[in-house]
Amino acid sequence: MSGLLDPDERLVAIRTPGQALDWPGAVEVRASPFSLSQQWRVPAALLRSHDSLYHSPYYLMPYFPGVPTLLTVYDVIPLRFPEHSTARARLLFRLTTKLALHASEHVIAISEATKQDYVRFFGVPPERITAIPLAASDRFRPRPLEEVESLRRKYGLPDRFFLYLGSNKPHKNLVRLVEAWARVASDEVALVVAGAWIPRYPEPKQAAERLGVPVRWLGPVPEDDLPALYSAAEAFVFPSLYEGFGLPVLEAMACGVPVACSNTSSLPEVAGDAALYFDPESVDSISEALRRLLLDTELRVTLRGWGLERAREFSWDQTAEKTLEVYRSVL
Repeated sequence: MSGLLDPDERLVAIRTPGQALDWPGAVEVRASPFSLSQQWRVPAALLRSHDSLYHSPYYLMPYFPGVPTLLTVYDVIPLRFPEHSTARARLLFRLTTKLALHASEHVIAISEATKQDYVRFFGVPPERITAIPLAASDRFRPRPLEEVESLRRKYGLPDRFFLYLGSNKPHKNLVRLVEAWARVASDEVALVVAGAWIPRYPEPKQAAERLGVPVRWLGPVPEDDLPALYSAAEAFVFPSLYEGFGLPVLEAMACGVPVACSNTSSLPEVAGDAALYFDPESVDSISEALRRLLLDTELRVTLRGWGLERAREFSWDQTAEKTLEVYRSVL
């Protein structure tokens, strides 16, 4: 963003000691976002630096920062899915988020869907929230064949597979994905599930065992391997019930992979007309989308082209420019 600043503007980053942050003139503060001490140490650092605006990228922040403040918000998962969190966790989320919103002159939401959630659940006036989309890293692009084949050998992946990448949290809806796959699975194409695995949510694996469906569970995959993993897939499937933005969908499209995803929350904002949509609460709808992708080569080719075009509409430069506009409007 520094290249976008006017001569009389400067952007200073706050970091904790030892944090890997390549930023000239970064200010060190001995307080993490999860410590009580940030409540006085960050405002003190802002005062010493004579800063005019504070941008907190998280709702755990100083609630009396002493300068005009901007807050970025991502989702309201504890409130949308209360059955998957404790009453204490929901209370803390609601309380700390209200404090952060009260401390902020303006709010950035990562999607229009998230903006509407904060209007609905917290009563924030719509004019106080600006939706600014995220983007896929430049690393996510179609990878060369030799890189893809090396990745395939590394993980022992088959020639043809459908990919899901994400956690196994309940709102990710993996049980229905497994149930849908059971209806269309063939010996020629595998289902590969990659991403962080949380042991307290074993239901997807249990469903696969109950239905006798072979699923490859890769677990966490290093960031450097993700572009080749996307590129190796025949299609990417994302059945999530709710996403603040849904970055994996955009990453898959940027890698030239046809995408089928849920028609809910922010996902239509991200994928536009470039994805095959389904109702994530309907196993019938998910399985029909999977079947179409499996059988229709022309559809996969079309979605690949549309996805590449759609991904090019998002960039971090654009995100930075829009964020800087909000900075200036707040000041």
